[in-house]
Amino acid sequence: MAHILSNQWIGKRRPHWDRLATLLAQSDQSGLGRLSRAELQELALLYRQVASDLSVLRQDNTAHTYTDHVNQLLARAHHIIYSGRKTTWRTLFHFLKDEYPAIFQRQLPYVLTSLFVSVAWGMLGAVLTNARPEFMRHFVGPAMISTMERHEMWTKSVVSVAPMASSYIMTNNLTVSFVTFASGILFGLGTFVSLYVNGMMLGVIGAACHQYGMSIALWSFVAPHGSLELPAILIAGGAGFRLGHSMLFPGAYPWKQSVARGGLEATRLIAGVIPMLVIAGCLEGFFSPSHAAVWLKFTVGGLLFSLLLLWLFRPLKLPSQS
Repeated sequence: MAHILSNQWIGKRRPHWDRLATLLAQSDQSGLGRLSRAELQELALLYRQVASDLSVLRQDNTAHTYTDHVNQLLARAHHIIYSGRKTTWRTLFHFLKDEYPAIFQRQLPYVLTSLFVSVAWGMLGAVLTNARPEFMRHFVGPAMISTMERHEMWTKSVVSVAPMASSYIMTNNLTVSFVTFASGILFGLGTFVSLYVNGMMLGVIGAACHQYGMSIALWSFVAPHGSLELPAILIAGGAGFRLGHSMLFPGAYPWKQSVARGGLEATRLIAGVIPMLVIAGCLEGFFSPSHAAVWLKFTVGGLLFSLLLLWLFRPLKLPSQS
C-alpha cells in the first residue's frame, strides 16, 4: 500500500503516544492503584484513541517503526486495563466477535505457515503409504488396522459412551492444541514437530482407508468435527510459530521484550480456538460417529467451515484518518 500518512498527522498524534507511554511507566513503577481517577480516565481514553491510530498506521507499509511502537504500547495498556477486570459473557462475546477476527488476520502469515507444514507432511504420509502400505504400521496400531481389514470404522464404540467420549475428546484436543502452541518456545521447532505428527497421521490414515475402500466412511466421519478441529490445530500452530519467530528474530526489540510481545500476541491468537474445540468435541462424541446420512455429515461440515471463514475473515471497520 502506498505512503498515505503525512508528517503533520504523525506529529499531531505522537504526543498522545508519548503520554500513554508515560502513564504506563507510572503504572509499572507504582501500580495501577496509584494513578489518580483523572489519570485512569485519561489512560482509558488514550487506549481507545491510540487503537484508532494503530488501524491507520497499518494502512501505510512505510510506517513499520511507528506501527510496532504503537502496537507495543497498546499491548501493555490492554494488559493493565483488562487484567483486573472480571470476565463476563458480554466481554467474552465482544472479544470473539470484534477483537479475535482482527487478531487472526494480523497473524495470518503464521497460520498459513502452519497450514503449509501440515499439508506438506500429510501429502508425504499419503504418498509413502500408497507406495509402501507397510509404512502405515509406523503410525497406525494393530487394532485400527484390524478394523480396517474388516471394513469397519474404529469409531463405532464411541456412540455407546458418547458423553464420556466427548469429554475425553475435548480434553485431548485442547491438550494437542496447547502443546502445539506452547512448544513454539523451543524456537518454533516443537511446533514444527507437533504439526509433523498431526499432518503425517492424517495423511497416512487417509491413504490407508483409501486402500481399504473406506474413504467415504473416513471423511464423512471427519467432516463435521474436523471443519473446526483441524483449523483450530492450524491456528495453534500459527501461535507457536509466532512465539518461535519472536525468539529467533527480535528485530529492533531487546530479546526479552520481543519474546514477551510475541507471547502476548500468540496467547491472544490461541484463545480463540477454545470454543472451536468445545464444539468440535461435542460433534465428534455425538454426531460424527452416528448413523446419520453421509450427505448430512458433509453438509454440516461444509456449513460450519463456511461460518468459520465468515467469522475469521469478516471485513474490519477502520476509523477515519481525519
